[in-house]
Amino acid sequence: MDESSGAAPRRRGERPEDCEAGPSGFSLAGFLPYRLSVATNRISRAFARRYSQRFGLSIAEWRVLAVLGSFAPLSSNEICERTAMDKAKVSRAVALLTGKGLVDRAAHPSDQRLLRLSLSAQGQATFEAVVPIAQRLEAELLEGLSAEERALLERCLDHLDGAVRRLETGGT
Repeated sequence: MDESSGAAPRRRGERPEDCEAGPSGFSLAGFLPYRLSVATNRISRAFARRYSQRFGLSIAEWRVLAVLGSFAPLSSNEICERTAMDKAKVSRAVALLTGKGLVDRAAHPSDQRLLRLSLSAQGQATFEAVVPIAQRLEAELLEGLSAEERALLERCLDHLDGAVRRLETGGT
């Protein structure tokens, strides 16, 4: 934040008035949670444009498919934990993916009340077809960053994830 003007530093594509602090002294444009949320939403939409028409998947469905493709079998609760998506959104995505024949449900071996979710053969094939699209997008996003900058970004994301986990559990 520019101490003299009370404005956050201007970022590419921002109008000068977007960086000004309001009457409270708060600048939304410089607020980290807001910036991360906006960037995440933009990245998710850019990625969805690349796979949604071809594969008929929503952003939520892709997230569930990706987690199951990487860590299955999982319960719905475990998917919620890994994606930070709410239970209702995960439940809807699982129901849609099951209806499309991409996800299989099976009873948990030691607790029949629980369902274990995994990809069907068709789901695995879809996952494997979308992964290269995801990898190309990631490469485009990271293009222009040096190896050191990429490593720093990873460390910063790990730090933020740890900080959020501490906040969620009431730790300091």
